[in-house]
Amino acid sequence: MKSFVKSVAIMNSIMFEFLENDIKKRIPIPVNDIDSIFLFGEIDLNTKLINFFSKNSIMIHFFNYYGYYTGTFYPKEFLNAGKVLVNQASYYLDDKKRLYLAKEFIKGAAHGTIQNLKIRENKLFENIEKIKRLKDSIDLISNGKKSISKLMGIEGNIKDLYYRSFSTLIYQDIDFKKRVKNPPDNMINAIISFVNSLIYTEVLKNIYKTQLNPTISFLHEPGYRRFSLSLDIAEIFKLSYGDKLIFSLLNNSKLTKHHFDKDLNYAYLKETGRKIVVQAFDEKLKTTIYHKQLKRKVTYQKIIRLELYKLIKHILNEKEYKSFRIWW
Repeated sequence: MKSFVKSVAIMNSIMFEFLENDIKKRIPIPVNDIDSIFLFGEIDLNTKLINFFSKNSIMIHFFNYYGYYTGTFYPKEFLNAGKVLVNQASYYLDDKKRLYLAKEFIKGAAHGTIQNLKIRENKLFENIEKIKRLKDSIDLISNGKKSISKLMGIEGNIKDLYYRSFSTLIYQDIDFKKRVKNPPDNMINAIISFVNSLIYTEVLKNIYKTQLNPTISFLHEPGYRRFSLSLDIAEIFKLSYGDKLIFSLLNNSKLTKHHFDKDLNYAYLKETGRKIVVQAFDEKLKTTIYHKQLKRKVTYQKIIRLELYKLIKHILNEKEYKSFRIWW
């Protein structure tokens, strides 16, 4: 079991010192090879290292002992664009413009649920049809004070139907009836929360590489101490990327109850399990797919960045935004 005790910046590398079986080891990590770091458990950092991360535009995502996401060190922005910021804020303040974008995020998420349920279409046909009707009702929401709340209500109904289908989508014997967060109450809720955190941080990392401001959102209400735009975009990719990964790991028995703590009702993903998930997630992001519009292969990671560029073009009034719809 590894326990990181120190991290030191040396020239263009980060030197991690850690204990493994009571033996001190050091691993250099070239800065050019990383754009974000995930830290789990108890790790010591100093201001010199934080400044080094900031200078090299490296984000640090923190997870506590139980694997729950706790926050991100967000370096000073370096791609500021006044026009993008002004337009992004104006789109939030304009109820009609905000509602359009919020609808698109939910439509993209709803499409992802339908695509996932089609894996067992013969057994989940009724739920698929119900979700399709709910998706169609999104366009019936008119602009008004409670329009976002009504939209979130439709999203909640879609997710309820979707999660009730998990026992059919997952071949392992699972105890899962509904989504429970803060904290999760079983292994499925635990793995969903963990993977959703990875999606959220991946989206945030890509927002940082654009001119968008991560605190100005359209579906989720902007608030204090959170990057709400990342929550908006993550809604689309949690289904298309995250849940598909979960189904693959569970249905291929790469992840089982043995990777969760039995004494905590399997609601705690052990270190061995987290390593499996993080590695699989990283491999998924590097996977390429033929993009129908670009007429070339792109990585899953690149698709997230392209989604943000589409949003920028929309708020600059260059091209109307249509949310990502998985086609494979």
